[in-house]
Amino acid sequence: MKKRARLLSAVCLLIALVVSWLVPGDAGLAFAEDGLVCLQILAINDLHGHIEQTEYLDGRPVGGVAYLATYMLEREADAVNTLRVHAGDMIGASPPISGLLQDQPTIEVLSFMGFDVGVPGNHEFDEGIAELYRLQYGGFHEVSGYFAGSSFPLGLANLVSAETGGPVFPPYVVKVVEGVPVAFICVITEELPASVTPAGIQGLKVIDPVEVINTYAEIVRDRGVEAIVVLAHEGGYVSSSGEIVGPIAKLAHGIDDSVDVIISAHTHQGYVGYIDGKLVTQAYSNGTAFVDIDLLIDRATGDVVSSTAELVTVWSDMRPPDPRIEALIDRYRPLVEALVNRPVAVAATRLGREGRDQGESVLGNLVADSKRWISKAQIAFVNPGGLRSDLEPGILTWGQLYAVLPFGNEIVKIEMTGEQILSALNQQWQETEDGVQVRFLQMSGMTYCYDDSLPIGNRIVSASLSDGTQIGDEQVYTVAVNSFLYYGGNGFTAFLEGRNPMVVANDLDAFVAYLESFAEPIALEIEGRITRCLMKN
Repeated sequence: MKKRARLLSAVCLLIALVVSWLVPGDAGLAFAEDGLVCLQILAINDLHGHIEQTEYLDGRPVGGVAYLATYMLEREADAVNTLRVHAGDMIGASPPISGLLQDQPTIEVLSFMGFDVGVPGNHEFDEGIAELYRLQYGGFHEVSGYFAGSSFPLGLANLVSAETGGPVFPPYVVKVVEGVPVAFICVITEELPASVTPAGIQGLKVIDPVEVINTYAEIVRDRGVEAIVVLAHEGGYVSSSGEIVGPIAKLAHGIDDSVDVIISAHTHQGYVGYIDGKLVTQAYSNGTAFVDIDLLIDRATGDVVSSTAELVTVWSDMRPPDPRIEALIDRYRPLVEALVNRPVAVAATRLGREGRDQGESVLGNLVADSKRWISKAQIAFVNPGGLRSDLEPGILTWGQLYAVLPFGNEIVKIEMTGEQILSALNQQWQETEDGVQVRFLQMSGMTYCYDDSLPIGNRIVSASLSDGTQIGDEQVYTVAVNSFLYYGGNGFTAFLEGRNPMVVANDLDAFVAYLESFAEPIALEIEGRITRCLMKN
């Protein structure tokens, strides 16, 4: 695939050279008009405000938008026409340099880099559509001041007003390349209501992306557009056999064959492949990679006749950073450094998220403990997706703790019966069209064992408080959760049944205060709060 993609770029460049240099006058114009249009699309997804270099792969630094810019410029040098696009979650769960400034730095950087079109992801709605509109179109925020807004459009076809049924953003964006129109139809995951707090999308409704794409594909074709790209904040995974599976595969099979390319996101995976004749891509997350897509479009028909792509890793030790982007980021560093660099505690061991996909993690235990500590509740729960970064041994700064809990959630103390708590634990296993999705809640103040061979909804075998007292169905317990879970996020609707809610503190403030209470360096390991126990037949 890599050689094929680079070959297509070379073919496009050769065509341009031949037309420009070897075929003079009107003959050259006729050749260009009757031939092929070459289009390169450079795509990213799930940046999450990681404008600085923060990630490592196999011990090597990757990512950072200054390095991303260098790689993209290098790729564009081999292209005739280039569009830069993104598939959502550019902001939200961001490091302090972006998150503390309402993610304005990320929007400004993407605008400076010359992006052409994007689609909002679920995290673009973390603070509601009014804030997303401000970032897009400009406005004032009491924390970050006035902002001019984005220089490029967002599209979104399947999120509509619940009252009017009208889309909240233009459903598609058309770009014209050498006189040939190319449509970008934009959609978001149907999981949006479970991925944000209800306030984030209040008054809005998600509709079937397959139905919407097919509707707008017909509309744009009626308007003379044959080259169609879908920007989908929806994702999938690569199976053991090398196939792209999951929701994005279902979408690809369901949409009309007039769609040529699907640029996906949301699952933080890397893949390039074909599903039902459509090119499907995704470029990991946090700016660590991008996809270089090369299309040949028949000028006469306007349709895509060839599509290839290459997944490109942004190695930060292989190319220099773009000095213009570095200078832009440098403007923001002094605004957050004093707070970010404040030491809070010392870690003697790595405090990581490892194990959360199978049960508990060291970091999950620590964060859950902080919620129970600050609230004086008997039990505390944390959604695993709420933990966004790991903590390495050494001095722990405020900025590192912010990177773990960047959402600004409140801790809510509620009362739940034992039966409701067990119901919440059983909701860790949720049936989907592609199988069973498991989200292990990180917890404090109790232990339990489960048997995943039992029917969904009845997999908790036993549960006890930390002192060994068995959880009683009718007994009432105090439970601390973040506001995301309190509102039923990730399908944990059992928490909606909690009574007498009381907001205790901001979750980050509680985490900082809890770590400051440690007199010695923090050394933790998995405790066995969650165990798998198979029932004997």
